[in-house]
Formats: sequence, C-alpha cells, structure tokens
Amino acid sequence: MSEKYNFSNNIKKYIDFKSLIKLILIFILFYFSNLLQYIPIILFKIDIENISSTTNILLNLFSNLCVLIILLIIYRKELINNFIKFKNNFFKMFDTSLKYYLLGMLGMIITNLVITVILQGNGSNNEKIVQEMINTTPYLMLINAGLIGPIIEEIVFRKTYLDAFKNKYLCIILSGVVFGLMHVISSANTIIEYLYFIPYTALGLSFIYMDYKENNIYPSILMHIIHNSLLVIISII
Repeated sequence: MSEKYNFSNNIKKYIDFKSLIKLILIFILFYFSNLLQYIPIILFKIDIENISSTTNILLNLFSNLCVLIILLIIYRKELINNFIKFKNNFFKMFDTSLKYYLLGMLGMIITNLVITVILQGNGSNNEKIVQEMINTTPYLMLINAGLIGPIIEEIVFRKTYLDAFKNKYLCIILSGVVFGLMHVISSANTIIEYLYFIPYTALGLSFIYMDYKENNIYPSILMHIIHNSLLVIISII
C-alpha cells in the first residue's frame, strides 16, 4: 500500500492529471476539427465531391475559427492574465522570445539542410500543401495561417503542456516532439518525408522553452504569428 502511495505521489510531481485530461480532450478537438466543416457543408448543401480549392480553404477557415472560439472560452481568464503580464513586461519577454526563436530557426534551417541535401529529401509535404493554398487564396491564408493557426497551435501545443507537465524537461520535449510530428504525420509518404518532423520539432522546442522561461503563453504566440505571417507574405510577394 505504501509503495503504491509513493508511486502515485512521485507521478504527481511530474504530471497534473486534471490538466492532462484537458490536454487530451483539446488535442482530440484539434485533431478532428475538420469534422466541423460538415456544418456549413450540410447547411449550404455543398457538393463535397466537387469542392473548389477556394471553398476548401474557406471550410478550413471556418473549422479553425470554431476551434479558436472554443479555446478562447476555455482559457479566457488565463489568457487575459497572461496578456496583462506580457504587456507590462513586453520588452523583457520580447527579448527572451526573439533569442530563443532565432535559436529554433537555426536548428530548423540546419536540420532542413541535412535532410534535403545529404539525405536527398524533396522538402516537407506540409510546406508544399500550404504553398498551394497560399497560391489559391493568399490573403485568406494570411489570416488563417498567419494569425488564427498560430494562436490555436500555441494553446494546443504549449499552454496545455505547460499546465499538464510539472517537470521542465518532460514538458519541453513532449511539446516539441508532438508539435513536430503533427506537421508531417498526415502528409508524409516516405521515411525521408517523416524526418522533416525534426525541423518542426526544433522550432517547437524554442516556442515551448520561451513560454516556460517567462511563464507566459504570449511570447510563443507573438513569435509564431510573426514567423507564419512573414512566410505567407514572402510567398505572396
């Protein structure tokens, strides 16, 4: 009985189980968010066999907006408190976030080069899909991928992990790796393509570390928005 009690206490030092359940439920919402697209499909009787690229992006924007609203409702108090702290300590937090973002970008660039040049990879399929969407509706993608997407991902892959895992290294590694895998798991077809999870993980590790360092979600939200928005703007130009 004593051993079970000690084991339970040791686990609680690393994991907040209520927050872990919350993490799992929010991840399920995020992972299956495309199902929300059936709401406008049914309401407007959209022919899913002949959906145009523009309509497909609009449906994706709708499901993302639904997820964002749900997340904002769930975390409204914490997000408001975090924002007040972020605003009051902006220059300090921005300095921290920029430093770790540049380190993450360096890791992303180096690992991308290794996979592409040495292992003869053809680039991440996820990036190619996003590029096609930008070519179709550039300004919608600036809103969707440049603003809405980063906020959702930072809550799903950073906020929930910071709440659920009390151990620094467990929190950072799990957050970064899951973030990286989610960017390739639905689009990769070969082992080489799966390896592109490493560059995404490098960036994800920098995002979670800056939030852990400042005990605030907004450093990574800001850097993620800047990162994605710049990539979309460069593609548009």
